[in-house]
Formats: sequence, C-alpha cells, structure tokens
Amino acid sequence: MVEANPFATVQQIAGGYCLPRCLHVVADLGVADALDETPRTAADLAAAVGAHPDALSRALRLLAAHGVFAMQRDQFCHSPASRLLRTDHPQSMRAFARMFGLPVFWATFEAFAHSVRTGLPATATVFPDGFWAYLAQHPEAGRVFNAAMGAKAHGTVAGILAAYDFSGFGLVGDIGGGSGHLLRAVLDAEPSARGVLFDLPQVIEEAAGVASARLTLQAGDFFRAALPRCDAYLLMEIIHDWGDEEAVAILQRIRRAAPPHAKVLLIETIVPDDPGPDWSKVLDIHMLALLGGRQRTRQEYEALLTESGLCLEREIDTGAGISILEAGVA
Repeated sequence: MVEANPFATVQQIAGGYCLPRCLHVVADLGVADALDETPRTAADLAAAVGAHPDALSRALRLLAAHGVFAMQRDQFCHSPASRLLRTDHPQSMRAFARMFGLPVFWATFEAFAHSVRTGLPATATVFPDGFWAYLAQHPEAGRVFNAAMGAKAHGTVAGILAAYDFSGFGLVGDIGGGSGHLLRAVLDAEPSARGVLFDLPQVIEEAAGVASARLTLQAGDFFRAALPRCDAYLLMEIIHDWGDEEAVAILQRIRRAAPPHAKVLLIETIVPDDPGPDWSKVLDIHMLALLGGRQRTRQEYEALLTESGLCLEREIDTGAGISILEAGVA
C-alpha cells in the first residue's frame, strides 16, 4: 500500500473546503437539472442557470475531477454522482447538498473553535436561539432542510423495512418522528398495525395531513409530556441530537411508558471501531457543532440503554448507511 504524501494530505485538507462549496453552489443553481443526456459547454449551462461561464466551468472542472459530472473536451456531461443532483432523480440528493450549504452551517463552522475549546455547540455563538430556532425563523432554509431530510429518508426507510420484521407489533410509536416518513412506511407494510406520531406541537401541526384511522398524532415535549404506551418505539436519528445526559432522560421517559414486552428501536449511524474514514465521523462533528449531540459506537449506545433501564438485544445493519439497535425492557 502506497502511503499518502504527508504534505499533500495537509494541503488537500487545509484548502479543500472549496470542493464542497462548489457542490453546494452548483446544486443551488440547479446545474444538474439544466444538463440532460447531451453534453453541454459551461457557457450553455451558465446561460441556463444564470452564472458566469468561466467561473462555472472552473467549478465544474473541480467537481468533475472528484467524480461529480464528467468532462469531454470543452463540454460537461453527467456522471452517476451528478445525476443525484437532479431534482427529478428518484434518489435525488440535491436538497441534501443544498442543506449543507445553508448559512447556518457555514457560520457555525466558522465558529467551530468554540466547540473544540468548550465541548459546546458553536451554533450558540452565532445564532443564540439555536439551530432549530434558526430554521423556524428562516422559512426557506427550513424548507431546504425538510426536503433534505425527506429525500434522505427514502433510501433509509427502504433499508429499514427490508431489514426488520414489524409484523408482531399492534401499536408503533414514532417518537420525534417529524412528518412520519418512517411510521407511514411501516403502516403501509403492515396493514394490521396502528401508529402514533409524537413530536413537538408545531411539528404535529404541520403533519396534520398524515393523520388517519390508523395513524394518530400526539403533540408534546419528550422531556416533559407523557409518552404513549406502545408495542414498539421508533427513534430514528433522535438520540444523536443530544448529549449523554439528555439522551438518557429521553430513553428513561420511554422506559417508563413502555409495557414489559415492548421493543425500543434506535435507528442511528454507528461509529465503527475501524479507525479509517467513515461518514459517521463527519456526521459526529456536525452534531457537535450544530446541536451539541454526537454519533456513538455500539458500545456507547449500549451504555446509554443500560443506564436507562433498557437492554440492547441486537444490532441490525440495514445496508442503507444506518443501523437498528433493538432494545428490550430490562
């Protein structure tokens, strides 16, 4: 194995922030939507999206060097990665790319030294009301964020349904489930099951349209309100938003509400023991800077569950970049 040149390693990391920024801007402009199956020059694309021809060409050249778009002489065409930036792609990641380019992300990481020095979210130094309040106060940013989460959920939910058998549950509770992407998919797959979607009042108000005879809505704060008594509890990427103390508090609330036979399903991206690069380690830094949360190893999740009166029974890799940690009542 050839070792990386240490100078090149530091150089690429130190100056590499322009690469994701090019991706954010190109996704925001809708360049992938302007490019069909026919290769086009940067000048053609620039005219279609309202950009400077030479500047766009240089940004696309950098992206193409990393597999997003491809170059054919003086023209650009799609690569498998750039196709994911099209709005009409069934697994579109355009909103996901745009989300990471939102001002709240960049301003937070400008202040990231605060997190490293204190262990606290850097968001508080630039947006004192916090990340969620920022999205509420900036509707367009909120729409981009919600679209990104919805798009991300499509692949994730498919993996969860393929990996886990929900047939034994009568009532499934989706705790902090937002608009209920996962819960609705579970109910579609299991016609005999019923569900309850639990989230903050403003979230439940926005999700009013998903209510049905089989899906009820319950508004509340999971740190204070009584949680529903269910056969299974879904927590998809909820615990990673919080530090250990708050995570245990949430899990203890579920433990108090859960009947003895209930299952608690933590659905999270697990930090592997392998020291090499992994998306979970990038996501962990986002959690630290934006929310004060963290991605965890399996052992760290097991410790949280044990402290909360729950017992980790198994980990299921969904094959969709996320795992199901199934726990029972201890």
